[in-house]
Amino acid sequence: MSLRRTLVPVLSFLALTAVVAVVPLFVSEFRAQELAYVAIYLVAIIGLNILTGYTGQISLGHGAFMALGGYTTAILMADHGVKDIWTIPLAGLVAGTAGFLFGIPALRLSGLYLALATFAIAVSMPAVIKRFEGFTGGGTGINLFGIPELTASLTPVSILGRELAFNDWLYYLSWSIALVGYVVAWLLLRGRAGLALRAVRDSETAAQSSGVSLARYKTLAFGVSAAYAGVAGSLFAIATTYVNPDTFPVALSILLLVGVVVGGLGSLVGLIAGAVFIQFLPTWSQEVSKSPGAPSVVSGALLIALMFVLPMGVAGLVERLRLLTRRIYHRSGA
Repeated sequence: MSLRRTLVPVLSFLALTAVVAVVPLFVSEFRAQELAYVAIYLVAIIGLNILTGYTGQISLGHGAFMALGGYTTAILMADHGVKDIWTIPLAGLVAGTAGFLFGIPALRLSGLYLALATFAIAVSMPAVIKRFEGFTGGGTGINLFGIPELTASLTPVSILGRELAFNDWLYYLSWSIALVGYVVAWLLLRGRAGLALRAVRDSETAAQSSGVSLARYKTLAFGVSAAYAGVAGSLFAIATTYVNPDTFPVALSILLLVGVVVGGLGSLVGLIAGAVFIQFLPTWSQEVSKSPGAPSVVSGALLIALMFVLPMGVAGLVERLRLLTRRIYHRSGA
């Protein structure tokens, strides 16, 4: 049974990787760009799910850590001539360190108070960016388009004998990092650290009595989650080729949490659906409503309906289908 439980996710992941590899051959560059944003959001909500879904710490400030990663990339590229690819791990490191440091005072907070504290970070981030105008460009922002550090921005890049324009290159870059991030999260969560994080989520008192260090694992969850957000923010800056305070609005933090809920709290299985939801719901709502302001109403109504139908998110639906398939299999075998 243990081998089967390991083999199924591995085979599913390999199938997903194969699909991701061939998708650009069948879609336009514009669609490839949209799917690249799906991968970027996927990276962000994987990290948020580690913090909220697996550790039980609600965060409404994930967009702020994305902003840290995005501005780290933009500043390194525009001011220091660092190639875009090399800024991505540095952005994750900067955001992860900030998340770890925030996790230390956050140890005294939980539930609603922790959510408000993280939300305060998201609210204050645009003002902080504008305050340090000489460093961040203030309200004007930092433009990355056309600079040589941005791969494939002016001329296609050759990968394995194939010429990739910017959107196709962005697609492969984003999905490669998203898939690697998925594997890293899966390995982390299926090991001892994952058990400790779940124990903290289920009962802090029981976890502490079992020898789990609340301080260590709570700050670890904040650091890892923020590192994922920083990588996502770096990719977002590369994708938009421009950053300013409006690139990472307060609403982004809320959208990311919505994506985690839609995908399924405490599960990695449905998070791609959550990322798709974040990317395409605003566009779909605008097409359906045909009037200003209505997309938010349509989005809210759809989210409420989805939570009634799938209270455990897409991951809950997948689990139900798995149990139903097993039941049918046993009946037919009997």
